[in-house]
Amino acid sequence: MKVVIFVLNYNGRQLLPECLPSILREANASRHDCRVVVIDNESTDDGPEWLAENYPQIELCRLSNRGLCSFNTVMAEATAPVAILLNNDIRFCAGCIDPLVEPFDFGESDCFMTAPLCHQFDGETYEGFRTAVDWSYGLVRATARFPGNEAGRELEDWTASVGAAMAVDREKFVELGGFDPIYLPGRIEDLDLSFRAFRAGWHIRYVPDSRMEHLGMATFGLAFGEVGCDRLALRNTLLFQWKNLRALRHRVRQLCGLSVRLAADLIRAPRLPRERRFAMFRALCEAITIWRGAERHVSPRDTGRELDFFRRFHPRRMSTVEQ
Repeated sequence: MKVVIFVLNYNGRQLLPECLPSILREANASRHDCRVVVIDNESTDDGPEWLAENYPQIELCRLSNRGLCSFNTVMAEATAPVAILLNNDIRFCAGCIDPLVEPFDFGESDCFMTAPLCHQFDGETYEGFRTAVDWSYGLVRATARFPGNEAGRELEDWTASVGAAMAVDREKFVELGGFDPIYLPGRIEDLDLSFRAFRAGWHIRYVPDSRMEHLGMATFGLAFGEVGCDRLALRNTLLFQWKNLRALRHRVRQLCGLSVRLAADLIRAPRLPRERRFAMFRALCEAITIWRGAERHVSPRDTGRELDFFRRFHPRRMSTVEQ
């Protein structure tokens, strides 16, 4: 099977020599016909030049900086049936490609995406991607580190969302429209894509036999800092909920939780540094501005699959390992 591996890069010159050798090694070792492409999102460092000099066999695709939405462009133009989408801070472990591609190779027609077991760069600290979904004071929260997650880390299962590395059925990705630009510059768009796939009747399979390592926040953290990343996460979680959630219980939960968060903003403000004050209020104002001006594709009012999603991926359900 033909597989294209897309590595999304922005000012990642220091990461390329750390991560690309493992990706090339595993691409050559796979039984599939793998092609590696680096997508450069208008880097201002010398990464593209370094890549051309040191890895001329890797294709370089230069695009305007649209975050994860750059994948939309290359996926629409690609011909391989399966694509592996990576951040530039992902390192492959031995034999990771074939298990990740296997569900597509054996014709699972309802498989939209597969996800590896991911550790941090130390090779020991678990990061994901067997992900559960829950609520925290009015905001949806997707996490692989929910209570009891340890029992299921080696269990192949469905997952609610994927992070920095995924294999995708390319045609299904294009049919869904890819990542939604409403979330630019980024955060939460992977949960949005996963939810839309589930609503369409497809699933995401967690494949622990495929292992990768992730540095984490290597690009986003440098660009926006901790405070900026937190603000984007809050803002985009609101946009995700307004766009996708129609069930009455979810709307009530959001309203009640946001009231508590906004009250906490006021109470905690005098004790916080200026840049951290009124974080929820600022995120809410930004989300309202974007929501009013954006072209939106709102979910249908049929709430059946929405409720199924939260039941299927609740932490209690995900922490129960069926023997």
